[in-house]
Amino acid sequence: MTSKEELMRELAEEVWSCRKCRLGSLRKNAVVGEGSLEAELFLVGEAPGRVEDETGRPFVGAAGRLLDRLLADIGLRREDVYIGNILKCRPPGNRRPRADEVEACTPYLERQLAIIQPRVIAPMGNSAAGYLLKRFGYEAPSISRVHGRCFEAEAPWGRVLLFPLYHPAAALYAKELLRILEDDFRVLGGILRRLRGAP
Repeated sequence: MTSKEELMRELAEEVWSCRKCRLGSLRKNAVVGEGSLEAELFLVGEAPGRVEDETGRPFVGAAGRLLDRLLADIGLRREDVYIGNILKCRPPGNRRPRADEVEACTPYLERQLAIIQPRVIAPMGNSAAGYLLKRFGYEAPSISRVHGRCFEAEAPWGRVLLFPLYHPAAALYAKELLRILEDDFRVLGGILRRLRGAP
């Protein structure tokens, strides 16, 4: 039986050689994702930014530092969760992903989800929330209407909870969004504790 590590390594090699859309030839580094392959929580962003493109790691710029702090606030480290993106390559100028790019890249995300089999998927921002809510049969209104709400879904590996969040990058520039994101992370922490049977 192939291990999770082997499956993820094979996927990473495919991502690195991928040229299914224009972004494969524009990037410095593909950003596959990182974290625990046994994670209960899979955080999904939109696409790599400039620092991520330079380093090949997800969420390592200012938004990543905020994400690390929000995770620490609920007793988690980056190493305890898995962090990935809808797109594995940076769109020029950090523009929104195009439909053909999402279509080309999301099979990699689907395979990552199937390898890790998380109990909670937390899409961050409009693009990630829109894709994942539709993927599991829900309507996908703007993140302002769905953030902090729990959506139950059936995945191939069993029951999963979708918990959309504002993207940490948005909260860097709007204090009201930061407060909302902090509150939503506290709710997320409670959900994870209940799933583990903790008080």
